[in-house]
Amino acid sequence: MTIADAFETSRHKNNTAHFTAILNLATIDGPINTEEEKILKRFAEKLEIDPEEYQNILKHPENYPLMSINSSEERIKHLYDFFKLIYADNEIDAAEKRLIVIYAIELGIPLAKANTLIERSIEIFEGNLNFEEYLYLVNS
Repeated sequence: MTIADAFETSRHKNNTAHFTAILNLATIDGPINTEEEKILKRFAEKLEIDPEEYQNILKHPENYPLMSINSSEERIKHLYDFFKLIYADNEIDAAEKRLIVIYAIELGIPLAKANTLIERSIEIFEGNLNFEEYLYLVNS
């Protein structure tokens, strides 16, 4: 396996972990409804999860381990990655915003800080910042 293959495999595992977390959030309140399914399909496409893998994850999310995050910086990095994913189409809708709040809380960010962080992040993402700039701004 080449270094490029290892990176791609790691990136894909990270993407499936992100997607599984999103799926778990979507199913908290019961079966997936039509709107949630549209959002999940959009995220699957953005995360480069093919239709067959999408179906496998829906049927057996327990087979796709969630990644534990121990450091504050790693939590913010995951949130940053999630924002990049959401802003791939240059907009965030109300359903995506609700989902990212829940995702931030699942990452271990307290609700009050999550709301502030998300509002600041939305403002920041209007300007296409890199992670170092993002990290500085959300921590200041």
